Amino acid sequence: MSAVLTVNSYFNDQVKSIALDNKEGTSTVGVMAIGEYEFGTSQREYMTVVSGALTVKLPASDSWDTYLKGDTFIVEANQSFNVKVEETTAYLCRYE
Repeated sequence: MSAVLTVNSYFNDQVKSIALDNKEGTSTVGVMAIGEYEFGTSQREYMTVVSGALTVKLPASDSWDTYLKGDTFIVEANQSFNVKVEETTAYLCRYE
């Protein structure tokens, strides 16, 4: 059985991800280049930093928090959040 992998590119190729479906559900694994980004959600997202760091301003928050390798943050569906990347960073995003 072969899987179909979907490659996504955002922000002029500064963010790239590969989507996958397996027994754990739908996820993306990706990389963000140095920069600042705003993302929108359509489902609840569990974002885990795999390598590097993400500084994130979550919805309804006035503060920026930095997430390091192994850290996870959750963004509810139909929200937007801001991310600052100071070093190229890899992430895993699981959708519910």
